[in-house]
Amino acid sequence: MCGITACVGCDEAVSTLLSGLDNLEYRGYDSAGIAVPDGASLEVVKRSGEVAELARRVRRDRPGGTVGIGHTRWSTHGEPSDENAHPHTDCTDSVAVVHNGIVENYASLRDQLRASGHVLESETDTEVVPHLVEEYLAAGAAPVDALRATLGDIDGSYAIAMVVADSDQVYAARNGSPLVLGLGEDANYLASDVPAFIERTDSVVYLDDGDIVAVGPNHYEVTGADGRVRDRPVRTVEWTAEDAEKGRYDHYMHKEIHEQPRALEQTLQGRLGDGVALDDLADDTLDGVERVAFVACGTSYHASLYGAQLLTERGVPASAHLASEYVTAPPPARPGTIVVGVTQSGETADTLAALREAHSQDQPTLAVTNTVGSTAARECDDALFIRAGPEIGVAATKTFSSQVATLALLAERLAAREGAERGRPFRRALAALPDAVRTVVESDDVRSVARQFRDSDAYFFVGRGTGHPVALEGALKLKEITYEHAEGFAAGELKHGPLALVTDQTPVFAIDTGRNTEKVASNAEEIRSRGGPIVAVGPADSPLADRADAHLPVPDTDPALTGVLANVQLQLLAYHVAAGLDRPIDKPRNLAKSVTVE
Repeated sequence: MCGITACVGCDEAVSTLLSGLDNLEYRGYDSAGIAVPDGASLEVVKRSGEVAELARRVRRDRPGGTVGIGHTRWSTHGEPSDENAHPHTDCTDSVAVVHNGIVENYASLRDQLRASGHVLESETDTEVVPHLVEEYLAAGAAPVDALRATLGDIDGSYAIAMVVADSDQVYAARNGSPLVLGLGEDANYLASDVPAFIERTDSVVYLDDGDIVAVGPNHYEVTGADGRVRDRPVRTVEWTAEDAEKGRYDHYMHKEIHEQPRALEQTLQGRLGDGVALDDLADDTLDGVERVAFVACGTSYHASLYGAQLLTERGVPASAHLASEYVTAPPPARPGTIVVGVTQSGETADTLAALREAHSQDQPTLAVTNTVGSTAARECDDALFIRAGPEIGVAATKTFSSQVATLALLAERLAAREGAERGRPFRRALAALPDAVRTVVESDDVRSVARQFRDSDAYFFVGRGTGHPVALEGALKLKEITYEHAEGFAAGELKHGPLALVTDQTPVFAIDTGRNTEKVASNAEEIRSRGGPIVAVGPADSPLADRADAHLPVPDTDPALTGVLANVQLQLLAYHVAAGLDRPIDKPRNLAKSVTVE
């Protein structure tokens, strides 16, 4: 949610900030703004709408300077408007702040500040922060200490970056929202995520909760609430700026669908052989594990449902929980259970809350994530990385495939102790999965189907076994980027209510994984008899194909992995339907890439 960027010591702060905001716009695009110190004053430019709107305004009234902060917003408090856009300033216009997260006690702080004579002009919770800093500066505090004192006054989650007039530094802090420091040769950077500055440096410091940092052009210092210096390791990002660019594709989503073969190769590299090697994990991480409880949100939840089925098939009891529900009604802690948080960013607020709940019950935790240095990776007892590379598209694609492949490896590893793993044939199919996905993305079977059903009233997706989470994920992708109504069901549940909605304008995409095919075919006949169009998604020789109005074929593979291939076809379907409807595919309304508020 929202994107923060900052630079210190840049040749031209404004262009650096705008570039960073462009790279972070997937985190929010309701409004954007920048603040640049100019001697004893601050130059602040902000505007509702996308970063391009801000850039047009900046070109008209371009501030100079080598230090600055920027923000692209996903609204929580206050509608998208010029007034509610960040940065927010104090009464003297000498302090500017950008903020991700929620100040939970902002109403009482706002009333307190107004009673003291402060004038607050926006509807946001963030605006209390610069006014609090203003009071501490007026009392004689240095900027970093004024920020430190302000943080003691506020409750909630935050990543905050601040500039002050007459200062050549940026001051920042985090608690529950991601913030990373980039270290360049003659300049330093801050951002919510690495893509903001990856073309300038690959040396990073991931800040932890409670960290407060003062950043100059050639130095930085991380301290805690007590003012003591904290040591944070410098890491090297293992991907390049080109990996985070669209290249020849019109949209990040399309590019990332096509990147799935390479992402899967990275996921599987060095992990498959006579057995499964998960060198990320400590030797004792899986000792004593008898059952697995997954916690996740959105696409990661669907991958977890898929992983839970793979484990259950191998005799390892497993369940998948929506992280937000796990927190409100956690299942009883049981010895031998490991709680696995599946999160692309490693910063998903609901998933982190669920993992912390498990930790409070003394249950071991494992993060399955794409992001080294993320909060989930640091806070869990261990971390298993999916290694999919950067994903910019708001609608997750390649991370779903890599998550499922990683959970398949985990399932084989856990089951091997009991001699219940699927063994060499399954591992061969898993090793061949990147080529199978390559076959799907290089075909154009889905374009004609997308044209055929583009103007439908609604879309239904059905499947059994591992086809069920794929049906849920297929519906999610379609609704995210087309804004059309779509629902996914376990195929057997159609006749228990949803069948009432089937008409000749509601195509049903039936997923055949190669298991329970006759049952899925029977469900398809129920649809057909009510006049509903059927699209079969499955192997070329699927019995459903003969009963369907259209067929999206996938290569033959182990039935446990057919769902991954079917999912790629459904990603392409959603993409081409959205493109045909001229939707803003990479910037779906009301959505952002990383959900860091509960």
